[in-house]
Amino acid sequence: MSFLGGRGSTPAGSVNPERVEMAMQELDMITDVFNRLVSSCHAKCISTRYTEGDLNKGESVCIDRCVAKFFEVNKKVGEKLQGMGANASPSQGGGFGL
Repeated sequence: MSFLGGRGSTPAGSVNPERVEMAMQELDMITDVFNRLVSSCHAKCISTRYTEGDLNKGESVCIDRCVAKFFEVNKKVGEKLQGMGANASPSQGGGFGL
């Protein structure tokens, strides 16, 4: 079975539109995270005066640390949101004020 194919109501060999939409949403989220990461770490670590074509050692170390911290914070926020969602009762609409 292909990633975008489905079982049930869709005939064999056809594309499941729900899965395509989910894949597109996930791609959009990943692209957004990547763009925020690049923007944030570039602003923090790389001087606006480009004197060399390659990153120097200090810039490379800064970028490595920035990326690691960015993903660690992203992970912690995701875990916190999952915890909030798991602790919310169904009558409260998921606990996110929606």
